[in-house]
Amino acid sequence: MKINEVRQRAFAMPLTSPSYPPGPYRFVDREFFVITYRTDPEALRAVVPEPLKIIEPVVKYEFIRMPDSTGFGSYTESGQVIPVEFEGQKGSYVHAMYLNDDSPIAGGREIWGFPKKLAEPSLTTEKDTLLGTLDYGPVRIATGTMGYKHKSLDLGKVRDSLEQPGFLLKIFPHVDCCPRVCELVRYYLTDLNIKGAWSAPAALDLHHHALAPVADLPVLEVLSGVHILTDLTLGLGEVVYDYMKD
Repeated sequence: MKINEVRQRAFAMPLTSPSYPPGPYRFVDREFFVITYRTDPEALRAVVPEPLKIIEPVVKYEFIRMPDSTGFGSYTESGQVIPVEFEGQKGSYVHAMYLNDDSPIAGGREIWGFPKKLAEPSLTTEKDTLLGTLDYGPVRIATGTMGYKHKSLDLGKVRDSLEQPGFLLKIFPHVDCCPRVCELVRYYLTDLNIKGAWSAPAALDLHHHALAPVADLPVLEVLSGVHILTDLTLGLGEVVYDYMKD
């Protein structure tokens, strides 16, 4: 293969059979189960990178079922996002995500910088209960429960929350293990078709694990539980801060 051919074909690894196709990526019937809880502000300050600013000591724990996604197929994801502010703009910092499919792990990390690791999350309906779980190997590290569709929510307010930007810390090492890329990335969810949104009583249990430290942001008080069903497009990101330039 000639040098020019390499340049023309290079998109993602491996060169001749990339782990995922180019985006953007459309998700159909994407199901969110989000538990918002109050946590230790010192624990938050230890994990949120400047120049992002913490708004309040709150974490959103997510279980997300994605049965139909362009290029990525069908998979489930679970993790923590933190409400933040960047240059006066409110959004969410994605702190940790765990999922069960190699393609979106590779694509999420390489394109945007999503902090994804391999694990076994699930989101199911068990009789009158929405149930989210996360296992890292054989260890259960998160269990979320919520009543099933107790109260419908204002879809306009739900849309406003989903349209806020997300922020990611994208890190790529050089061959000597020093950082070659270290950037703050902003992305948006677009083309939203919200099919329903509900609230109900919710509970969340987190357990310690050395390699999946979700419990390092402890649950002090559960504030709300939300269940959302929507179609959306995950837009490509933009770099808003380059740590290597400073």
